[in-house]
Amino acid sequence: MPIEQAAQAISPATTDPAASMTPRKAFVGELISEAVAICIVMTFGLSVAAMYTLYDPSPYKTAYWGVCMTWGMAVSISIYVTGAVSGTHANPGVTLALALYRGFPWKKVLPYWCAQLVGAFLGAAIVYALYYNVIDHFNATQNLTRAGGGAAGVFFTAPGLAVTTMKGFIDEIILTAILVFGIFAITDEFNTMAPQANFGAIVIGLLVAVIGASMGYLEAWAINPARDLGPRTFAWLMGWDTSAFPGVGNYWWAPIAGPLIGAIIGGGVQHLLIRPFLPRDTPVAGPQ
Repeated sequence: MPIEQAAQAISPATTDPAASMTPRKAFVGELISEAVAICIVMTFGLSVAAMYTLYDPSPYKTAYWGVCMTWGMAVSISIYVTGAVSGTHANPGVTLALALYRGFPWKKVLPYWCAQLVGAFLGAAIVYALYYNVIDHFNATQNLTRAGGGAAGVFFTAPGLAVTTMKGFIDEIILTAILVFGIFAITDEFNTMAPQANFGAIVIGLLVAVIGASMGYLEAWAINPARDLGPRTFAWLMGWDTSAFPGVGNYWWAPIAGPLIGAIIGGGVQHLLIRPFLPRDTPVAGPQ
């Protein structure tokens, strides 16, 4: 048999393992992908937060853009690693907005949220394994304690200068609305100005970096409920106690509720006010 005919005789299930994958197995793969995606983001993002917080002189105090770029590129890397499996939501707000406006199955929302929280928790654990001795040294030299909030900024967010809990909540709505509006625009298959091929991951990362560079000092731009809740829960278990829950000014709920509301608003603005007017002749990307 000629080689060409032999190749054609091989079934797609033989050449492509994914073709024979059961729906249940595929869904498990999606959940693993979501956990891995946000674990990547947390590992790099919280590590740069540790370098910003724990070292004197800090390599980032006068180079804050480096912090923003690290968070942004961590998001890009996570998309390149897991996007083909789950779409890399890596954010409960994004998952909620996709369910509301892009047909993502509602039955997958809660499992995705759980996977994202697990991944964020594991990312915090990795960073703790890397930096726990530096954290303890920092707190000892600064006469701080974990329960008193020493080095808490490595793991979770808090209101910045002159920002109250309610103001932080409102800020997180606005910042997350900007994020999800941008993600919807960048990934819209009818947007002829959207990045082509796989460059969208870089642009989404830059969007995260720009939000941080311009608005991050308000309350450390959580813009993702899992980003704050997962590491905050880990830190609470590791002795940060009331500085984690309920947090400064009972802040713990703001970076959870704010991003969920903001995602609904930002996704809705793009879906209802921009998407209907995009050209429909030829989609420029695959279905979102």
